[in-house]
Amino acid sequence: MERKIGTYTINGQTIEYSITGKGEIPILVMHGGHSNCYEEFGYAPLMKRGCTIITPSRAGYGSTSKKIGESLSAACEIYVKLLNYLGIGKVHLLSISAGGPSGIYFASHYPERVKTLTLQSAITKEWYRPKDKIYQMAQILFHPYLERMTWKLTSSMSNCFPKFMFKQLASSFSNLPYKKIKEKMLESDMEEIRRMNNRQRSGHGFLIDLSQTKEITAKDLHAITCPTLIIHSRHDGVVSLEHAHYAHQEIPDTRLCVLDTWGHLIWLGKASEDADVKFAEFLIYYARSDK
Repeated sequence: MERKIGTYTINGQTIEYSITGKGEIPILVMHGGHSNCYEEFGYAPLMKRGCTIITPSRAGYGSTSKKIGESLSAACEIYVKLLNYLGIGKVHLLSISAGGPSGIYFASHYPERVKTLTLQSAITKEWYRPKDKIYQMAQILFHPYLERMTWKLTSSMSNCFPKFMFKQLASSFSNLPYKKIKEKMLESDMEEIRRMNNRQRSGHGFLIDLSQTKEITAKDLHAITCPTLIIHSRHDGVVSLEHAHYAHQEIPDTRLCVLDTWGHLIWLGKASEDADVKFAEFLIYYARSDK
C-alpha cells in the first residue's frame, strides 16, 4: 500500500501523519487503539473509490508527542493545524474504536471542517473505569515502559503459532463462542490478525485513550450537525453495541448500520463487505452532493 509519511511540528509538539491514495474525497482518520498512521484496515476499498486518506498518529502513538493528548481539546486543535498545513479544508471524518472520542470532539467543535462523520466500532461515551479489572490490567500491560515487550511477545507468538493466537484474540474481540466465530470468519482473517499484531504498538497513546473517554458528554454528541453514519457489529466484544445505540440516540442526523460480522474488527469475516459498501455509499452520496 503506497503512502506518504510525514511529520509536522508546531510549538515544539510533533504530529506524525500519513497520506494514502490520491483521490478527490479527503478522509481524516482517527485510528483505533494500539495503532498509528500505518493503519490499513478498510483502506483498500476507499482508495479504489477515489479517496485520499489522511491518518495522523494520535497523541502518544507513533512519533506524535504525548503532550498533544493533555486533552481532546488540545489534540483536536493540532489536527486542525495539520489540515491547514496540508492545505485541506473540509474532510469526511472517520473515527475507529478508541478514536471515537477524538472524532466526536472534532466534529462537535469544528463543524466547519467536517462534511460527514462515520463511527466504526467506536467508543462514544466513558468506557472502562479505574475500578474495572480490564482498566487495571491495561495500566500494566500497556504502560509505556512495558508495552514494547507486550507487543513483541504478541507478534512473536502470532508469527510462530498463528492459529493458536487467532483463537485467543478472536474470542476477546467477539461475544460469540469460538465455534460461531469460525462459521463467520474468512480464511484470510487469520493472516490479517497476524499482520495487525506485527504493526501495533501502544506507546503512551492507549493510556491516554483510557483517560479521555470520560471527556465526551452528551452535549458533544448533540452539537454534531453533520450527517453521521454509525457502523457496529452486534457481536463486538470490545466496544459494546450500546455505544452505537447511544450515539444514534444523541446525535441529531444519524444512520445506524448494525452488522453481522464476527466481532470488533468489522473489516474481517464473511459480512465485512457490508461495512465497505455501507460506508462507500454514504461517502459517495455526500461527496456528490457537495459538487
